[in-house]
Amino acid sequence: MTWKTIKLGDLFEQYRIQHIVQDNRDYGQITISKNGYIKFRTTKNGKTIGRKRQFIIDLEQYPNTLLFTRQGVAEGAIAFAPKEVHGCIATENMPMFSLKDGIDRHFVKLLLKSEQYISAVKKLIPTGSAQKSIHERDLMQIILTVPSEEEQKKLSYLIDNRLNNIDLLNSEISTQQELLKKLRQSILQEAIEGKLTASWREQNPDVESASVLVEKIKQEKEQLIKEKKIKKGKKQPPNEIDNFLLKIPKNWTYPDLDDITQYITDGTHQTPTYTTTGRMFLSAQNVKPFRFLPQKHRYVSEKDYQSYIANRFTEKGDLLLGRVGAGIGETAVVDVDLEFAIYVSLGLVKTFKQYTNPNYLAIVFNSPYGIKYAKGNISSGGGSAGNFNLGRIRSFPIPFPSLEEQKEIVKKIEYLFSLCDKLEIEIQSSKKSSKELMQAVLKEAFET
Repeated sequence: MTWKTIKLGDLFEQYRIQHIVQDNRDYGQITISKNGYIKFRTTKNGKTIGRKRQFIIDLEQYPNTLLFTRQGVAEGAIAFAPKEVHGCIATENMPMFSLKDGIDRHFVKLLLKSEQYISAVKKLIPTGSAQKSIHERDLMQIILTVPSEEEQKKLSYLIDNRLNNIDLLNSEISTQQELLKKLRQSILQEAIEGKLTASWREQNPDVESASVLVEKIKQEKEQLIKEKKIKKGKKQPPNEIDNFLLKIPKNWTYPDLDDITQYITDGTHQTPTYTTTGRMFLSAQNVKPFRFLPQKHRYVSEKDYQSYIANRFTEKGDLLLGRVGAGIGETAVVDVDLEFAIYVSLGLVKTFKQYTNPNYLAIVFNSPYGIKYAKGNISSGGGSAGNFNLGRIRSFPIPFPSLEEQKEIVKKIEYLFSLCDKLEIEIQSSKKSSKELMQAVLKEAFET
């Protein structure tokens, strides 16, 4: 097989169809994933698009259009545009290139997954002050080796035959990942319906009913309000959700979240002024389901910190939940002793830890039941995705067992999720092996 050395730019010609966004028009927008796929993202009206200078994807004139993101190309954000994104707009950070005549598109797709291409891109040095990126003039200068067009097609055919089995393996891995995700959700749902602890209740028939526990909490809370140590929270009637409430065991009850907690609030509504050092400041990005992630925090000054924590002081055992964006309702327990302030994008739930297990409440929030409630009670006014209103958080009906059963549920979830984690490790290992196998096939094919 005859190979020749070329620059990536020898395979493509850049095109730029500039367009100034109009306020009275709707525009399609795209996403370029780091997995090497381009997808239609959404339709937006021109008046809501901040950057007015955009560029149009023209697949009629340039059917073999390649796009990438300057910030993500080194991680794989490069691909040929599918038909459904014809006419969409993209910023200058997503440059467009048309494949030259005489170059096999399928071969180029394989070439962009090969080790020689990946290694060449990783050697490029990103530039820029705000966001590090790789400019197209640098990307198009990388050196590659390719065969003639006729030999490209033959090579593509040979590679495809070997990659088909890998694709089947990847499909099976994706199915396993989806099934594992559903399994976790099923476990959580059965936990808050009392199904995981049915035999435990039979073995412990004398445990006091949850209604007695709620009455104890009520009395203590009323005393704290009377002593002006806490304020009574304002509830807001939740939206009606079809078939929402669960069938729970007879010795459980359904109090609102506010009825079984000290108080529920959110973080500071002030726009923070960040500093390079100082006190820790967290937002919704620091909370994922069951995972408190304070590592990537910001800093604020001591003076601002003191003003932010007024009536919002957090401590180990508190619950934090996302109130905005894609993470609405995602909840984690503060599981370490840290001092930090929080932004309005986070909700703070203070529990009576002698009566309520915070990890159990996190299970309720992160279950399908909790997700359904959060998504069904999003209010407008918190950005494009809305927000999880504090009044409706307070009104969240909690399937509530005794403290002893709460602890038993947490114990069972920890055990079952540990088994799921082992399965996850096996799936990730298979995924890694599949990727290595694909690279081995491509490496063998592209060795000259």
